[in-house]
Amino acid sequence: MRTPVLDVFRPAMYLASKAYFRLRLRGIENIPAEGPLLITPNHQTYADPPLVTIPVRRPVHYMAWDALFEIPVLSWAIRRLRAFPVALEGADPKGVRQAVRLLEAGEAVMIFPEGGRSVDGRLQRFKLGAFRLAVAQGAAVLPVTIVGGNESWPPTRTLPRPGRITITYHPVLRVDPDDDPKVAARRLADRARAAIASALPPDRTG
Repeated sequence: MRTPVLDVFRPAMYLASKAYFRLRLRGIENIPAEGPLLITPNHQTYADPPLVTIPVRRPVHYMAWDALFEIPVLSWAIRRLRAFPVALEGADPKGVRQAVRLLEAGEAVMIFPEGGRSVDGRLQRFKLGAFRLAVAQGAAVLPVTIVGGNESWPPTRTLPRPGRITITYHPVLRVDPDDDPKVAARRLADRARAAIASALPPDRTG
C-alpha cells in the first residue's frame, strides 16, 4: 500500500498541532498495533481525522461523507488519507462493503458514530452502524474523546483559531460473543458513548 500524505508529514503535523492547538494526547498505550479495529471518536472539526491519527502507528482508513468527494482538490487530498465515501442519509451498501473488506483484512477503520460534526461541541446520539460492523466482524472498538475542537474550529468559522485540544484514547471495547447481535451492537454503542463522555466537560456530554 502506498504511504499516504499523513504518514509522510506526521512529525511536522504533530509539532504544528502542539504549537497551534497545544495538542495533548492521552492514553496512546491503548491503541492496538494490529487486528481489525474500529476507531470511534466524537466529531468536532474537519481536522479530527488527521489529529486522531497522529499517534496511530498503523494504516487507518476513514469513512467520510460522500459529498466531500465531489470537491475536486479536497477529494484528491482525502483519498490520499485513505478515506472512502459513505452516504450519511439512508443505507449505503457500497460504503459498508468497503468497511467490511478492510476489517476482514485486519485493518483499522475510523468511523464517527455521531454521523456529522457537533454544532455546539456537545456529544450527539450515536448511530449503530459502526457497532454493528464490530459485532459482525469481531472487531475491537477504540473510543476516542476530542475536547476543545469546537472552541478552536466551530462550524461558523472558515479556519481554526489557536486553542487547546486534548485527545484521549480509551481502553478498547470487545464484543460479548454470547449476546444477540442486535443487543451486542446497542450495548457496544452505549459503552463507547459512556467512555467518550467520561473525558468530556459535564456540559458537553449531551
